[in-house]
Amino acid sequence: MANNLVIVESAAKVNTISKFLGKSYKVEASIGHVRDLPKSQLGVDVDNDYEPKYITIRGKGEVLKKLRKEAKAAKCIYLATDPDREGEAISWHLYYALRLEDKEVKRITFNEITEGAVKEAIKNPRDIDTNLVDAQQARRILDRLVGYKISPILWKKIRKGLSAGRVQSVTLRLICDREKLINDFVEQEYWSIETLFKMGKTKGFTAKLHHKSGKKIEIRNEQEAADIIKECEQNKYLVQECKTSKRIKNTYLPFITSTLQQEASRQLGFSNHKTMNIAQQLYEGIKVDKTEFGIVTYIRTDSTRISETSAEQAANFILSTYGEEYLPNQNTKKVKTSKIQDAHEAIRPTYIEKTPAMLKEYLSRDQYRLYNLIYNRFLASQMACAIFDTHSITIENGEYTFKASYQKVNFDGFLKVYNDNPEDKQTKTITVQEGEELEPIQITPKQHFTQPPGRFSESSIVKVLEENGVGRPSTYAPTITTLLARGYVTKENKVLYPTDLGEIVNNIMLNYFDEIVGVEFTAQLEMILDQIAAGNIEWKEIIKAFYPYFNQAVQKAELEIENIDMTEKTDIPCEKCGTNLVVKYSKYGKFLGCSNFPDCTFAKPWQEAIGIKCPKCAGEIILRKTKKGRIYYGCENNLDDKCDFMSWQKPTGDTCPTCGDALVEKGSAKKIVCKSETCNYGKENKK
Repeated sequence: MANNLVIVESAAKVNTISKFLGKSYKVEASIGHVRDLPKSQLGVDVDNDYEPKYITIRGKGEVLKKLRKEAKAAKCIYLATDPDREGEAISWHLYYALRLEDKEVKRITFNEITEGAVKEAIKNPRDIDTNLVDAQQARRILDRLVGYKISPILWKKIRKGLSAGRVQSVTLRLICDREKLINDFVEQEYWSIETLFKMGKTKGFTAKLHHKSGKKIEIRNEQEAADIIKECEQNKYLVQECKTSKRIKNTYLPFITSTLQQEASRQLGFSNHKTMNIAQQLYEGIKVDKTEFGIVTYIRTDSTRISETSAEQAANFILSTYGEEYLPNQNTKKVKTSKIQDAHEAIRPTYIEKTPAMLKEYLSRDQYRLYNLIYNRFLASQMACAIFDTHSITIENGEYTFKASYQKVNFDGFLKVYNDNPEDKQTKTITVQEGEELEPIQITPKQHFTQPPGRFSESSIVKVLEENGVGRPSTYAPTITTLLARGYVTKENKVLYPTDLGEIVNNIMLNYFDEIVGVEFTAQLEMILDQIAAGNIEWKEIIKAFYPYFNQAVQKAELEIENIDMTEKTDIPCEKCGTNLVVKYSKYGKFLGCSNFPDCTFAKPWQEAIGIKCPKCAGEIILRKTKKGRIYYGCENNLDDKCDFMSWQKPTGDTCPTCGDALVEKGSAKKIVCKSETCNYGKENKK
């Protein structure tokens, strides 16, 4: 009979950990949080020292009843919730919800779900860290005050169902600020010049114009480019210098939560939400033959640190698999951080000998792809740097200086297992001598236009949040999910756009709660939470300093913000009652509804004409969205089956001079190409 009770968060861990610990331990799951602030009220007594009111979460009564029964029969209770502040708070809530004051209670944490790690944790228990709990309480109460005080204003002034979270509002501001930069951007024309030189029996090599009279050259228009070419054609091209050097490329750091999300998005096309779901599966346990264990360490971490044991195991694996030359001479990748969660490790495989190839048959396709990424990144982080031989060639033509370069891999180092950068590949060798006169084959001017900053993708917004110290690993994916769900932003072609609703909410936050949506304030708040976790600040002090000023801003906003009617009137008659339809908003976007609602419930999809005629039938081209929110362009006659024109790219209204199909705008540069995949019009002329 079990004398010990181990309580974890996730039910997926129960069987795995039970097998590790044997019959003397009973493992049960709390299935996440068991107590929280009430949903129906603020839950913070602002007049009584900001005391929080915790209640049992609805639906958790049976879970707690079962856990109390098991705890009553157990000699010792081990609280084994996740090894972060939120997990510490869950253990604290369990302690009081299960009434464990008279029981022997121990707190244990493990960074990986393996037999060795779990048994080691059992041997080294500790008390609940109230400093970590207090830091989590401060975060939760701050978020509750912001959300429950501002959200009702948005409900009253705009519409119900809106929200204004602390980190969420900062993220929305960053997306809106970027959109404004893009809209205000004025492109400028500039030109570059490349010369193709003959080199033996090869196709030759190209060199770019860099300087004039020792100063960096700027070519503003086609005429300036033509004048330069004319000058160059009258002079000789002489190799002035051939320079050789070595470039050392340091290995990457192992993944933390934010960099895992960024690389999974860039290399695998995963959303942040998908990445964290799959990573959680890898952490909680995969069944291999008859054994189940976690194959990666804890996935919510700010730390790039790894344990001495895992570093030693990686070194032995690298030595036996790749040879001694692939081991680094010394550890040059130790990075210090002030974040309190640096007590954790980076994300790494739990068993370095279990390669992705060995586990492939036990994993789904997406699980394998993510594990392969994590495994190779960690292995690369423990390998030697890569070394390149770089060669630069300087070519003089009168006042003008052209440059060309190439590189060769001297030693591949960590690139043997992890090379995601095309610039690190070996390039074509250029065999010329100093003083040699080169024979030009062709000199080519190229027109360019300056580009606005790109819109954020899920991964790039996470990178900015992390660089500015906004939020924590566990908040990134839920924050973006909430912005999408509220209709504040929309995602198209993997980039984030603010909606009209998002712009309105952001303007309200900027005008009345500018400090809350300030990146610096939010980052400073994270630093204060770190100090609470370190035991240097009492947690209620931050609430006392924040709330009075914040409450004044709330009262001012309630008085000054006028009701915002987002209903747009149209001259389209209702098909049921004849009254004009209006444009309304739902969480899925715009739609047309009857202005007589609720007496008349007629509604139909909203369609936006883009002012371009269909190249097939001369009907209006309409901007539409798929059920998943992806934008496409179709003819207004699609619904009547009179025309089948549809395009994922915006049509120009013109037809292709080569094949007669529609011309469309492609990419952010809006290059005009043929819609047909078999026609090369516009596609062979790369800028």
